[in-house]
Amino acid sequence: MTEIDKIHIIGAGLAGSEAAWYLANRGIKVIMHEMRPTKLTPAHKTGKSAELVCSNSLRSDDYTNSAIGLLHQELRMLGSLIMEAADATKVPAGGALAVDREGFSEYIDKKLHSHHNITFINEEVCEIPNDFKHTIIASGPLTSPNLISSIMTEIKGEGLNFFDAIAPVVYKDSIDFSKAWFQSRYDKGDKFDYINCPLSKDQYYNFVEELIKADKIEFHDFEKASYFDGCLPIEVMAERGKDTLLFGPMKPVGLTNPNTPDEQPYAVVQLRQDNKEDTLRNMVGFQTKMRYGEQERIFRKIPGLENAVFARLGGIHKNTFIKSPILLDDNLRLKSKPNISFAGQITGCEGYVESASTGLLVGYFKACEILSQEIAYPPETTAIGSVYKHLRDDTNIDDYQPMNVNFGLFPLISGEITSNGKFRKIKGMDRKILYCKRAIDDIKPWAEKIRM
Repeated sequence: MTEIDKIHIIGAGLAGSEAAWYLANRGIKVIMHEMRPTKLTPAHKTGKSAELVCSNSLRSDDYTNSAIGLLHQELRMLGSLIMEAADATKVPAGGALAVDREGFSEYIDKKLHSHHNITFINEEVCEIPNDFKHTIIASGPLTSPNLISSIMTEIKGEGLNFFDAIAPVVYKDSIDFSKAWFQSRYDKGDKFDYINCPLSKDQYYNFVEELIKADKIEFHDFEKASYFDGCLPIEVMAERGKDTLLFGPMKPVGLTNPNTPDEQPYAVVQLRQDNKEDTLRNMVGFQTKMRYGEQERIFRKIPGLENAVFARLGGIHKNTFIKSPILLDDNLRLKSKPNISFAGQITGCEGYVESASTGLLVGYFKACEILSQEIAYPPETTAIGSVYKHLRDDTNIDDYQPMNVNFGLFPLISGEITSNGKFRKIKGMDRKILYCKRAIDDIKPWAEKIRM
């Protein structure tokens, strides 16, 4: 390995961390460029690798019936550092895989800093490097304005933006348990996984009115407020219809309030464990762009949170991504500069685990390039293959949007008949179950080829 074959990775988020881990374990020297903590983004609080800035949940961990759970399992089979850290720092969350936010980041940071093939440089990279033979840009959707400007110049403006929001975090001991109670929806998982705050009909509609009237962060005239549907601010959901939240984060189904067992709550706010010690709880689905004072005033109207102490209030930031299908080649390299690869949410994937999966893919592609090995692309029938396919084959390029892994990206089961977009039973089994089974079977031989 020569000095020129070192790989420079810009950004130590989930994708950059996953790429670095894969490459380092293949014997390739990695230089990690991370501007934090010298310079923070609008959402990050630390200089640790793979810091989670929104939810602490990696979503469902069921790999027999869920696309994201399937991606979890595939990454485990591929030796993913992100999944190793998640499993080591998980906290109770019913059927979801949630992690101790600080422990998760600390685990990954220690692994990377202690690896003999990885060197960290804490400085801002202000423009696309021209003097490195191999560079991976994994700077995330919060890429610094200087680097974004350089990227946009290179890709001739073929980029889009959307806004992402963060949910508040509450100190658990400030919750009033004479009104709130512990229970997982439909009693899935441990009953202590979620804390529930009930609202009556009048309380719910008054709360919605407060959300709609609240003082919010306004955008500049040149900014278009385009949100990712999977992370809408709570007040934006309220503005779409006064009952919208009843079918979203405030749905009351599957829950019984032991304080008033004969009275069904009209709406419920859930709080999920945010750290290992269970001293912090985040408000599930309550990402917001309301100003801080408004958040404290309005959220304390929720029964059980009248005296809530907030460890972190919600916020909003602009995410940036590129039109990967027309800008990147099959190895996720920039067509105009093949020495530059892209990974993570800046490519247009959405979600923590999806971001990590692209980091692993790019790490593998670069390792093959440096070690002069033939590339085996991920099977399209797998979850990681469907994420890759979205970055390469999205046909609606004019409205190219970030996307989570989902079964709509998977090839149909052979011989399947579909109707009105609904899942059909095939030989007595749900299509999702068959997709998962097929993916696990198909990932095994590919994993044997690429696993470190």
